[in-house]
Amino acid sequence: MQQQHKYKPALKLAAIAATLFSGAAMAQSSVTLYGQADMFVGGIKNPGTNDRAWVANSGGMQTSYWGIKGTEDLGAGTKAIFDLNGFFRTDTGRGGRFDGDSMFSRNAYVGLQNDTAGTIKLGRNTTPYFVSTILFNPLVDSYVFSPMIWHTYFTANNGRVYDPGIIGDSGWNNSLVYSTPTFGGLTANFIYGFGEQAGSNSKNKWGGNVTYFAGNLAATVAFQQVKFDNAPFDLTNSTNAFITGFDKQTAVQAGASYDFQLVKVFLQGQYIKTNVNANVNGDIKHMNGQVGASVPVGAGSVLATYSYDKTLNDVASFKRNTFAVAYDYNLSKRTDLYAAYFYDKITGIEHGDSFGVGVRHKF
Repeated sequence: MQQQHKYKPALKLAAIAATLFSGAAMAQSSVTLYGQADMFVGGIKNPGTNDRAWVANSGGMQTSYWGIKGTEDLGAGTKAIFDLNGFFRTDTGRGGRFDGDSMFSRNAYVGLQNDTAGTIKLGRNTTPYFVSTILFNPLVDSYVFSPMIWHTYFTANNGRVYDPGIIGDSGWNNSLVYSTPTFGGLTANFIYGFGEQAGSNSKNKWGGNVTYFAGNLAATVAFQQVKFDNAPFDLTNSTNAFITGFDKQTAVQAGASYDFQLVKVFLQGQYIKTNVNANVNGDIKHMNGQVGASVPVGAGSVLATYSYDKTLNDVASFKRNTFAVAYDYNLSKRTDLYAAYFYDKITGIEHGDSFGVGVRHKF
């Protein structure tokens, strides 16, 4: 009995040390479940159509999504990071933005983050070009009500000129992203998407942006070049030749915002050129700009934006005028109500317009 009592203090100290060490290790790692659910009711009429659809749809102000992200402190200012993030539709309960969309199509990456060397992420990554697009217009990334999203990521056709919009989606598979640390408000982000097929090394995607945030002023410049959508040659083969003779697409964009407190003003300009070989109508050129404002009113903000576009090839062209106005009312830090109206007119075809009221909850 004497010997058993002799070792009890040592055993207690070992147990306490093990508990403290375990707690310290857990404190250095974190996993977070997060996302948002957005649902609206209203009417949708697309350009070139005569009939309106009455809907109860997911994602009016923003596309609904959920995700799991985490970090582990590796020491010396370095962390391991990951993010698995996918879209879902509140109106049907289905995953993805559309049937066939992958489970984690918003982000699916693992990487390393260092205080002085920057961050590298490998997997499916949101493009820097998309980030610049949504940060500098007041309706952000609404695929229902944001004119800048419509002018950038939707196709348009007046019967004479086909505008593919940005090719390559807002997120790229099989990609590598490097982000610099922030220096005096400046951050640079670079992305490269691999073709991943033997003999198609020239079929790639690459781009990046620079962002600047200092007080009330913010600005960005973004660029990207793509030579395929999902897989090399998928834009020119016989089964998916919606752009016959497609070679590459280059896009450049600049944006700025300034918060005057009484009103926050947004400006954007963009040029997209789609090179098409063996096309008698020539390359497709897209030029558009956007001006917008956010005005605090009560517990929310009035959001207004206007975009103008001209798209042309060697033989024809069309002009596009699009505006939207919305009121976003904050019930809390995580929940808001909104009402929005969107108008879209392309030369030579019937205008489109949509309206709706909805609720968005972040978790």
